[in-house]
Amino acid sequence: MKRGEILKEAERLMYGDRQEDYGTPYENHRRIAVLWSAYLETEVSPMQVAICMALVKIARLQQNFEYSKDDTFIDGAAYFSIAAELAEIKRNQDKQ
Repeated sequence: MKRGEILKEAERLMYGDRQEDYGTPYENHRRIAVLWSAYLETEVSPMQVAICMALVKIARLQQNFEYSKDDTFIDGAAYFSIAAELAEIKRNQDKQ
């Protein structure tokens, strides 16, 4: 896939059924952060959740980069864009 196709598919997935099924990225990643924070006994932010999920995709690429599936790149692009959006939300909250 070409980079534009990867980004378009990531956008389609983020604003399609996934958001309807799981809620907004903020809501979903906040819920995950609460659970991870309790389990790890340390504060985890929604943005850190998105970055860690992208790192899961990167770890999978280490296994066999040349034969990796397109969905790994699509999901990685989506998680990085979600992390950026969550960082902006955090910056705006800190300004208030």
